[in-house]
Amino acid sequence: MSDSIFIGGGGPDYAGPQTLGLKYANRHGLIAGATGTGKTVTLQILAEGFSAAGVPVFLSDVKGDLSGLAEAGSESFKLHGAFTSRASKIGLTDYSYQSFPVTFWDLFGQQGHPVRTTLAEMGPLLLSRLMELSEAQEGIMNIAFRVADEQGMPLLDLKDLQALLVWVGENREALSLRYGNVSTASVGAIQRQLMVLENQGGTQLFGEPALELDDLMHIGADGRGQINILAADKLMGAPRLYATFLLWLLSELFETLPEVGDPDKPKLVFFFDEAHLLFDDAPKALVDKVEQVARLIRSKGVGVYFITQNPDDVPEDILGQLGNRVQHALRAFTARDRKALSRAAETYRPNERFSTVDAIRDVGVGEAVTSMLEEKGVPGIVERTLIRPPSSKLGPISDDARRAAMQASPVAGKYEALVDRKSAYEILKERADQAAKGAAEAEVEAEEKSVAEREFNAGRRYSGKRVDRSSAQTRGGMGAKFGRAAADAVLKELKGTTGRRLVRGILGGLFKGR
Repeated sequence: MSDSIFIGGGGPDYAGPQTLGLKYANRHGLIAGATGTGKTVTLQILAEGFSAAGVPVFLSDVKGDLSGLAEAGSESFKLHGAFTSRASKIGLTDYSYQSFPVTFWDLFGQQGHPVRTTLAEMGPLLLSRLMELSEAQEGIMNIAFRVADEQGMPLLDLKDLQALLVWVGENREALSLRYGNVSTASVGAIQRQLMVLENQGGTQLFGEPALELDDLMHIGADGRGQINILAADKLMGAPRLYATFLLWLLSELFETLPEVGDPDKPKLVFFFDEAHLLFDDAPKALVDKVEQVARLIRSKGVGVYFITQNPDDVPEDILGQLGNRVQHALRAFTARDRKALSRAAETYRPNERFSTVDAIRDVGVGEAVTSMLEEKGVPGIVERTLIRPPSSKLGPISDDARRAAMQASPVAGKYEALVDRKSAYEILKERADQAAKGAAEAEVEAEEKSVAEREFNAGRRYSGKRVDRSSAQTRGGMGAKFGRAAADAVLKELKGTTGRRLVRGILGGLFKGR
């Protein structure tokens, strides 16, 4: 097995073969160039080279073209003649077509195995970046995560966080005394941003089973490293979600993998396509975190390669750590473009045979200006290079071929079924149900107590009246005598003249009406 990856070479006007030494491949790298200049093919041949050397690869497929790594190229391909001609020109004597072991991943679970993480693993910093929260809102997010840790409430998916934020809002006075001001307006703003995140597909990202990093570092029985391809064509519709997910994955690798020093070859190579999305409008704290990861993850045996249109898209402190570079053409149509071109040329070790500025401007499609780390990690002199042709298929594969690759992958069936175990949402729901049940029982108990007290008081009033039977009989007899006397008086009056007039008046009125 070779200790380097063949990148390209050239004819009479070019230098000898350009190779990327595996010993320095974890010193990170940059693939830059304008749209349509060949960055995707360079990414493809690097992935092939790392896989053949037994190094697993993770990359994002923004345009859907990189799925061709799963199939061998073909002589019937329209560029077959150009490929074989270039292979001969640059001295690639053993050029042949072959496929590579590929595992497809997809946050939406449509074009690959579902890939998930939990809110607890992502943490409040990256989550606040993903949701574009203000400083005050990020503070409340940190409070929510602290409360979840202290009270043993796992934060796994979005409904867990939504339920926890409701609880935080209801208990804001007590939390404010301990952690600082918690305003309902800020809690409401976070809830609205969670709704936006849901609409962007965040529901599929958060949950279990969460991605196990070991599944990205599989090496086959034939010694080739697995190429993990994240389907990102639809994910690019939510660029903040895309960038935050890849940054989380990079952070997890940094925090999880052990120190290995300077290995003979990387344990994993990570390609970050459309890298400008990571740094656009990023707060300084986040850029500092990326710089820290880029600086230190090398000792974990991980190489990080940023792919972008212009080197200016990458902050200078991070750009200075990217030792292996493939610079495709940059166009200089405006004064700003010319300045960017000059700055890009200044980052290379000059070559006396040509102007670096002119070379970056003039190289054609499939050509590049390259500089790889040499012995003792010294940057190589910049060279004009014809990039080698890929051995795998150039372009996407069919849906049937993708499904077949998914069924044959080492993680088939492991992540497809969503698991919803007991977490913050269920715990808070149980608390609410118990509180409601306790309140209902207390209300029933209070009502029963009130009824009992009324009955008891009524009984006391009744028993307090000492009734004498003889007195009751006497009063009853006197009442009966009075009633009979009143009846006799009324009857006597009715028999008299006045009574007769009264009866005639009543009866006359009745019959008159008839």
